Amino acid sequence: MGLMELFVLVALAGLAFWVWMIVDCVTNEPSVGNDKLVWIIVIVFAQVIGAFIYYFVRHCKRLEEA
Repeated sequence: MGLMELFVLVALAGLAFWVWMIVDCVTNEPSVGNDKLVWIIVIVFAQVIGAFIYYFVRHCKRLEEA
C-alpha cells in the first residue's frame, strides 16, 4: 500500500467519523438551551478535531449516564 492510498484511507475514515458525530449530535443530543446548536457548530467548523472533542466530552459522558 502506497503513501497516497494510506492518506486517502485516513481521510475517508476521518470523514466518516465526522459525519457520524454530526448525526449522533443531531439525533441524540437533548435540546436544552443552545447546547445542541453549539455542539453542531463546534463539530462543523472544527471538523475532525471538533468531532473528537464532541466524542470524548459529550458522547462518552452520555454513554456513562445511560
